[in-house]
Amino acid sequence: MAGGRRSGGFLKFAIVFIAILAIGIGAFRPLINGMNLGLDLRGGVHVLMQAQSTPEHAVTNEDMIALERVMRSRVDEIGLSEPVIQREGEDRLIIELAGVNNPEEAISIIGKTAQLEFITADGELVLTGKDLKDAKAIINQANQEPQIAFELNKEGTKKFADATTKLVNMYGENDPKRSIAIILDKQLLTNPYVKEPITAGEGVISGGFATYEEAANLAALLRGGALPVPVEIIEHRAVGPTLGADSLEKSKVAIIVGLALIALYMLIFYRLPGLIANISLIAYSIIVLAALWALKATLTLPGIAGLLLSVGMAVDANIIIYERIKEELRNGKSLRAAIDSGFKRAFVTIFDGNTTTIIGAIVLYYLGSGMVRGFAVTLSLGILTSMFTAITLTKLLLRLIVEIPGFNKLWLFGVSERQIAAARGEA
Repeated sequence: MAGGRRSGGFLKFAIVFIAILAIGIGAFRPLINGMNLGLDLRGGVHVLMQAQSTPEHAVTNEDMIALERVMRSRVDEIGLSEPVIQREGEDRLIIELAGVNNPEEAISIIGKTAQLEFITADGELVLTGKDLKDAKAIINQANQEPQIAFELNKEGTKKFADATTKLVNMYGENDPKRSIAIILDKQLLTNPYVKEPITAGEGVISGGFATYEEAANLAALLRGGALPVPVEIIEHRAVGPTLGADSLEKSKVAIIVGLALIALYMLIFYRLPGLIANISLIAYSIIVLAALWALKATLTLPGIAGLLLSVGMAVDANIIIYERIKEELRNGKSLRAAIDSGFKRAFVTIFDGNTTTIIGAIVLYYLGSGMVRGFAVTLSLGILTSMFTAITLTKLLLRLIVEIPGFNKLWLFGVSERQIAAARGEA
């Protein structure tokens, strides 16, 4: 029976090990190639825009602050992360977007005024884009036409309900004045007829959208808000990686050397548990990269630094666990009991240490911007993943491996019979 249990433990360990190795080898390169890279690693497009004064209104500092806020919101809404947005002089704004495949389309989107107005037939302004709570692109199932479904905020809902109720009461059925024109940047999108008062604060904008992507881009602009002042794009050009090819290659070499030294250190000082930790780190790397890919995160050099820091913290968690296991073995516990007790004793320390780091990352994310936020995201994601791999996967692999004949020797866990005797006070 013991032999069957041991052979079963070997088979389970082999299956888990081969699965992790196969997934790691098969998924690593596609995940890396599929990652969005930041301006420092990939390059992108540089846009310089200038706010335009009008006879009625001169550009103010408050206008520029609002313009910067709207631009940042727009870039986030259309899915271009890690932008560089900064002021230049009194009325200019620099925007740099990473990895843009179609610069002309991106420029046309971020430079669009996106001033939405709902106007009655007699010229009364009912709503503006400020009254919107949300807007998203949909497909009309009846005719497969792209549309924008919108939801109004509390104030907008009341104004729209009052206006539609007034139109229904003032004009009879089929009267052309019983309509509300929806106008974007002084161009008519649609002029729907009001059948009955609209009190739910929801509606649909249809007409004028050639593709679903066009409707989705406009919905993103409406969510981001209209530009507070007219702007003119006075320069746009492609830019290369800010780090340069040489710096990028050196960074890759540094990452590989650092990871190799960590793996070697764990093997030398912790032997068999060190090998288990290295296997867990392979799983850790794949999980983190897959999560970043799924989140469509943009990887920058500070983000890579955050990942490497979280790798170091994952190794720290394993070291804490292994030292606790050694203490339990020296106190005379069996290997399996020492493993269970070591993980239990180490959990509180690991949890407290990682929690304080995540709190710091949360502060960086909410108070920082750009690459600083990217660092905070990758660091937090790495820490959460490291806790899973160190506490769950490592424990599973250790439990399986101690069932394999020849792998349950104490010296493989860094503890000798002499150390156990010394701990007990024996000669």
